[in-house]
Parts: sequence; structure tokens; C-alpha cells
Amino acid sequence: MWSAMIATAAPDRSRNQKAPARLCTLSFPGPVGRLEAVLNEGHSDAPFVTLVCHPHPLGGGTLHNKVVYHAMKVFNDPAWGFALPVLRFNFRGTGLSQGVHDGNAEVGDVIAAMDWLENEYKLPLLVCGFSFGAAMALKACCGVEASSHDVRAVAALGLPTEAQGRRYSYSFLAKSPIPKLFLSGDQDQFAPAGQLAQIAANACRPKTLLLVPGGDHFFQGRLEQMQQTLHDWLLLNDRRKEQLQ
Repeated sequence: MWSAMIATAAPDRSRNQKAPARLCTLSFPGPVGRLEAVLNEGHSDAPFVTLVCHPHPLGGGTLHNKVVYHAMKVFNDPAWGFALPVLRFNFRGTGLSQGVHDGNAEVGDVIAAMDWLENEYKLPLLVCGFSFGAAMALKACCGVEASSHDVRAVAALGLPTEAQGRRYSYSFLAKSPIPKLFLSGDQDQFAPAGQLAQIAANACRPKTLLLVPGGDHFFQGRLEQMQQTLHDWLLLNDRRKEQLQ
């Protein structure tokens, strides 16, 4: 379980810390074919395992997206204090992943990734997504399609509230008690701060809304601020902080 704890120290990247094990390429079965993935291995005694989901494939989103990569580093790089295993994968029809982009059914891809992690590690999950990946992650963890996995927290980076003339409300969040982070730039062109604040206000507790000053949807020039904010939220919400440092 996660609860509020105060942590003010920034990560000490100057320490000589043992790096996690190697990067592995792999694939795992999805709902419509195999999904391409990479795994950044963590420390052998890691208490959690993490999934990070990429932005919209039709906008060029892949598992190598900059925001996805920098989020992965917070969970995986020992310099940030966690050293957790992190899986990134390509949604259907992206990269070497089989299938065709759907726009909604990709929630099943997220669930398949959680299945793989659960079978591989037998550990509780932390789930993070950026943009389209954030929407799919929230649906997989908190929506009507929600799985029975042991998800301890969900971080939604750049969650879109409007795009191409459509508005998104995420009303299903009102019933999910999983700790949720809504982290965006305060200049996000796909999530005006007022709209995102309303989504966060309507979500079930515990939930946190944090805005990176001057940040746009892609955290251009603000990636380190995004990382620091994500890091601090993880520390503030983990009752077993000593296991993550």
C-alpha cells in the first residue's frame, strides 16, 4: 500500500552505485500477435516492477520516445534511487509489433504487458504512460477493462484532455482507489491546465496533480523537471521508502 510520506532530498547522482543489469530485447504475446519490447533489468531485490507505455503511434510514438525513455530512467537508473526493472513495448502495428493500430483496443496490449511482467517477476506493478500511453494505462488499471493485477500506482504523463476536436473525460477514474499521478506541463497544448485539474478533481482518491512550469505536451526543455517531479511523487507515496532507495 502507498501513503503520503515527506521526502525532500534530491537523488545523489554522484554516488558510485552499482548499475542495473543489461538491456534485453524481447517479444511477448498480445491480443492480436506478438508485441516488441525492451526490458531494462533492475536490481535482484527490487520490490516492484514497472511498465511504461508510449504515445500515439500515428504521431510517431514508439517505445523509444524521449519522454518514455526519461521516465524509464527515473524508475530504473540507480542514481534516482529505485533501480526497478522496467518494461517498454510497442503497441500493435508499431515497430515490429504485430497487428494494426485501433485506437481503443490497445488497452489489451497494456494488459498483456502486465501479464508478462506478473508471470516473469511475481512482483507488484507500477504503471506509467505518456499521452496516448497514459490513457491506455489508466483504462487498463482503472477502467471497466481493468485487470486483476496488483497495481500499486499509475503515473499519467501528458494525459490528453482534448485532441482533434474531441474531449476526453476519463469518468471511470471516479471509482478507482489506485494512487494516481497526473503530471503535465502547464502549457500542454493537449491538456489545458483547467481541464486536467477537473479530471483530477473528479478522480477517486488518492490522486495528485502536478504541473511542470513552462512545460508543453512533450516537456520540451523540461525533461529533467519532469523526472524530478516524478521521482519526488514516488518517494512521497511509498510507505516502504527504504526499499526503493
